[in-house]
Amino acid sequence: MKVNVHAVNFTVDRKLVDFIQERMDKLEKYYDRVVSSDVYLKLDNGSEKENKIVEIKIHVPGDDFIVKKQCKSFEEAADSCAESAERLLMKRKEKIRAHI
Repeated sequence: MKVNVHAVNFTVDRKLVDFIQERMDKLEKYYDRVVSSDVYLKLDNGSEKENKIVEIKIHVPGDDFIVKKQCKSFEEAADSCAESAERLLMKRKEKIRAHI
């Protein structure tokens, strides 16, 4: 799957990009028709500790899914987003299976 990582107003290190790519590749075992995904990494300007925001936009034929999480680290937020995306993709697969 093609994963585009966009860091908003900061530079992202290779290790984080590799982690996100690896985590997103696992989504294909839940739904194999995923075309691509865009991952947006943002820093919230608030003073709280949970200021890392990860937003994932997953493109599948006929639809787009958006998942957004805010956590203490980008890795934790990306993992949480991926788990939510897994559930969405499984629901989508079940829905399509029900119509066949």
